Amino acid sequence: MSLTAINGTQVSKICLGTMTWGQQNTEAEAHGQIDFALDHGINFIDAAEMYPVPPRAETQGRTEEYIGSWFAKTGNRSKWLLATKATGPREEFSFLRGGPQFSREHLVEAVNGSLRRLQTDYIDLYQLHWPERPVNCFGQRGYVHPDNDDSTPLEETLRALEDLVKEGKIRGIGLSNETPWGVMRFLQLAEQEGLPRIQTIQNPYSLLNRTYEIGLAEVSHREDVGLLAYSPLAMGLLSGKYRNGAVPEGSRMALFSRFTRYEGEPVIAATERYCALAEEHGLTPAQLALAFVNSRSFVLSNIIGATTLEQLEENIRSVDVALSRDVLTGIHAIHKQIPDPAP
Repeated sequence: MSLTAINGTQVSKICLGTMTWGQQNTEAEAHGQIDFALDHGINFIDAAEMYPVPPRAETQGRTEEYIGSWFAKTGNRSKWLLATKATGPREEFSFLRGGPQFSREHLVEAVNGSLRRLQTDYIDLYQLHWPERPVNCFGQRGYVHPDNDDSTPLEETLRALEDLVKEGKIRGIGLSNETPWGVMRFLQLAEQEGLPRIQTIQNPYSLLNRTYEIGLAEVSHREDVGLLAYSPLAMGLLSGKYRNGAVPEGSRMALFSRFTRYEGEPVIAATERYCALAEEHGLTPAQLALAFVNSRSFVLSNIIGATTLEQLEENIRSVDVALSRDVLTGIHAIHKQIPDPAP
């Protein structure tokens, strides 16, 4: 394992995100994005059984179905490192397995469902979408320890994943929205019990949320567990399209009201300063934001999502952008004054 590979295969620095497929994007548009990304050197695609977002019972699994229909149509499954995720427990997902858990029974059912929708017989990287135990994630601050924790023991979860690896249904495992304690505990169990070792952590990371650097960045380096950075554009804020109060028709902010962690005066102020910094140096705001994430040594791959091919092309081309020392100095100054306004 290394911070450049999954299961020994080199990973493209950009990962194709898919959570809009089936809600904001049609099947034909999803297939067009897959074709475009493959033609531009991308070999890594990330999905989840709960996608598209916002999650609803009537659309759950549609994103994986679109990927599966592309595999069936093209026969090019082998050209992709395929990642997907098992849904964690939340009240809004009571429609899924009666309330998803990370028990053996639930994980077996979840993997089999994903394989069926994806029309493949293996998943390269299978991730736990968020911890079953209560943690700070999705914008929550101020950890409160539960009096009673009845979540599935981590060892049971890891042994279930081990069996799925032995069966050949999954080839590697990862975590998502996880904490330093959770990552280290999974690693400890793997070492002590001879169980599969996690390879990746998929957590939010952007100019507006660098909390990963506080504890997990060191874990990434010392334990060889790379970050799959999601929301690198902070739900589109760092593209600059919402500047001056604009809410473009068809944008996520116009369509959905669930992304409250990207609201508030500190978020708006920091975003404006990063956009202005980009323009000062002849960059687009998206180029600045994505190039910064790409440049971090603990980032294995940067998960970008787009609703149009034009957005996708700009995002992919961020790998060719090198940030100057002056730009990095400007980023540091903004971060020092307005740190992590959108965790």
